[in-house]
Amino acid sequence: MAADYQALVTAAKAETNPIDPSELERRLGDPPLLVDVREVDEYHAGALPGAVLVPRGVLERDAAGALPDTGAEVVLYCAGDARSALAARVLQEMGYISVRYLEGGFDAWRDAGRPWEVPAGLVDDGAVRYSRHLRLPEVGEKGQLRLRESRVALIGAGGLGSPAALYLAAAGVGTLGIVDHDRVDLSNLQRQILHDNSDVGRGKVESARETIAALNPDVRVVGVAERLAAGNALDVLAGYDVVVDGADNFPTRYLLNDASLHLGIPVVHGSVFRFEGQVTVFTPYAGPCYRCLFPEPPPPELAPNCADAGVLGVLPGVIGTLQATEAIKLLLGIGEPLVGRLLTYDALTAEFSTLRFGRNPACPACGDPEHRPRLVDYDASCRVPGI
Repeated sequence: MAADYQALVTAAKAETNPIDPSELERRLGDPPLLVDVREVDEYHAGALPGAVLVPRGVLERDAAGALPDTGAEVVLYCAGDARSALAARVLQEMGYISVRYLEGGFDAWRDAGRPWEVPAGLVDDGAVRYSRHLRLPEVGEKGQLRLRESRVALIGAGGLGSPAALYLAAAGVGTLGIVDHDRVDLSNLQRQILHDNSDVGRGKVESARETIAALNPDVRVVGVAERLAAGNALDVLAGYDVVVDGADNFPTRYLLNDASLHLGIPVVHGSVFRFEGQVTVFTPYAGPCYRCLFPEPPPPELAPNCADAGVLGVLPGVIGTLQATEAIKLLLGIGEPLVGRLLTYDALTAEFSTLRFGRNPACPACGDPEHRPRLVDYDASCRVPGI
């Protein structure tokens, strides 16, 4: 006959060691590692000072990241002491050698007037909205709070900017700057998913602001309904942590590259053409820049715009989502961003390829950090001034 829940709890308590609340309170000046195994909403309603949240449901998966030292003294607690006793037995089976559970749990601790706190940070619906992020050790609450404090500028609210903006907003990036001077046209709706039929004729910045607010009202949108130009680029981009390049023309891309070198802001570049797209990351003076990769733009006949050559509507969604992914990696300092690597995607063959490229020591844009490029409004040739 299968054991019921209470029998499992009883067995777990018989195989693990409790800690008396009075003993733990005496040790709060130099406590063991406190681990809250309750759910996110319980934790944010109140927790022991300094406790780390690792919900019981993901303990086996997340223990190594949250509790890397298997020899450290660990005290687990839940609302009572059933979940924490079960969790303590699991950690013992995983090789942790000094694990205890708090007798009576948080409810008894709080009711006895012992010290507790409401954890700073995400509360109420934020803890629920971002709960899947909070369960990732690489993100967690600290990472989510970092996203909330982050600022990302998007150049363009079109095919690439639309999916990037939506996913960055959904992820909880606190401020999105959207730079686009254009208005919504019916032909945009095949791929520019920030906008719908009711937006035709409206400015893209205002349409984007409304869509993002409906998705996540926590996100602040700074709209710039102007074309990025040499005269405004530094003012428009100053203060942002990352720029997502959704521009659809070479002069803007080269200008953005030069401005990023002045401001020291990384750029997540993306572009699409017919059935092909590409993504890379430019980190000023730490990796190659846009002009290292493309010293000069291709002739117009080899790179017509989407209006002339066409583009598969879903393709910007793929590339823009990859750009949002790279931006989040940069903001959180996780993973390996696409610095010095150009990721290409062919929608017809469903194949990704990676081209590695390096910084050009003779690059007229980033070759000499002491002499940053002069900001100019490039013509179609995008030639370096004076060369």
